[in-house]
Amino acid sequence: QVQVAESGGGVVEAGGSLTLSCAAAGVNFRNYHIAWFRQPPGKEREFVAVSSRPGSGGKSYYDQSVEGRFTISRDNAKRVVNLQMSSLKPEDTAVYYCASSQAALSAIRLSRMYYSWGQGTQVTVSS
Repeated sequence: QVQVAESGGGVVEAGGSLTLSCAAAGVNFRNYHIAWFRQPPGKEREFVAVSSRPGSGGKSYYDQSVEGRFTISRDNAKRVVNLQMSSLKPEDTAVYYCASSQAALSAIRLSRMYYSWGQGTQVTVSS
């Protein structure tokens, strides 16, 4: 199992940028997809982006709502996955979570396929 913990949340004005970090501990980090999800106030948790494991191609996938604004990057040696967020909008306000999974690529956008979650970090975008 890979345990994960988020950091880097905060308050930012609309149009600004913020970088979140997900630090992983445990064995075989390279065998796991690492994803970011978010839960806006009063809404359900939703997929943001994922860095697929090297053995599955190592590609990154994004939700359409963040495509072109957010960039996910992975450092296997440091066991860190970052989420660079730019052109932030008030609707990006949410608690952001990172999570790990070994699901098939066809299912990596599904939160139920992730079994190790961090505590979350709050991102607030003011208008």
